[in-house]
Amino acid sequence: MQTQILKKAEMAIANYLNKEDALIFGMGFATNSTGIPSLISKGDLILSDSLNHASLVIGMRCSGAVTQVFKHNKPKDLESKLKQAIYTGQPKTGEPWKKIIIVIEGIFSMEGAMTKLRQMVELKKKYKAYLYLDEAHSIGAIGPNGKGVCDYFNVPTSEIDIMMGTFTKSFASAGGYICGSKALIETIRANSYSFFYDNPLSAGCCEQIVSSLDIIVNDPEGKIRINRLKENTNYMREKLIKNGFTVFGRKDSPIIPIMIYSIDKIGAFSRLCLNENVAVVVAGYPATPLFLERARLCVSASHTKEDLDKSIEVMTRIGRKCGICK
Repeated sequence: MQTQILKKAEMAIANYLNKEDALIFGMGFATNSTGIPSLISKGDLILSDSLNHASLVIGMRCSGAVTQVFKHNKPKDLESKLKQAIYTGQPKTGEPWKKIIIVIEGIFSMEGAMTKLRQMVELKKKYKAYLYLDEAHSIGAIGPNGKGVCDYFNVPTSEIDIMMGTFTKSFASAGGYICGSKALIETIRANSYSFFYDNPLSAGCCEQIVSSLDIIVNDPEGKIRINRLKENTNYMREKLIKNGFTVFGRKDSPIIPIMIYSIDKIGAFSRLCLNENVAVVVAGYPATPLFLERARLCVSASHTKEDLDKSIEVMTRIGRKCGICK
């Protein structure tokens, strides 16, 4: 069921990304886990980045398609698998794949790394594949206009076949979306379990999405906040590295992973920081590989320099106490 405000929110995000249509889901995880099976099925091939989010992995497993994994953010390995897939075709029969879909994230949620978007687009065009881009952590956060990695790398959104994102980060709401052509969205509406069995997003959440997009697009405050987020992110990243932390991810990425490398230290680091009123999110196996435990920091445009300096001072002192930084 679609309410008027839900339709308004769907058109707002579609227009923001220069796409024909959009479908909003009530939950970000379900956007991938139920959206992918509605588009991909048996006889299709998915080429998936090795560090894709669990929601993408669940969606691929439920689709019935064959999934092959390529090395994280390595276009050469992706191209090798594309060539092999086209040359050999489907297992047993050797028939051509019905379609090949490349699935990537804009910013990888545990790594803070940005996808090599230009190379990925070139490969999908060269080998006539489709590109599914998950922008859960990049939409509204990077690029001159906050439109995610396409905006950041100056790649037209028309080059991306399927654009997915969530509203739980930059838009302070709930749910997720898929944007694309009208034919694509109608296919999802006709086949997605979420569209039939889930409740639509509440009116309040939809209004929050519309209001946030209006600020980003039409209010000077929108770009001020986008620029401030970039400044805050890079300030914290540079200070943490200077203080001896091992920090993953790319400059300008709003995801800042501090490497802990020890499963027995993640709890201590989190609790000791919280005792000094600094809340940090820590992650270990199976969310990360064993012995690559980390704290994942997400900076806000609302943080002041005083907030950041206080957090850096506390994390550095406790990091040294726990043997995490030099």
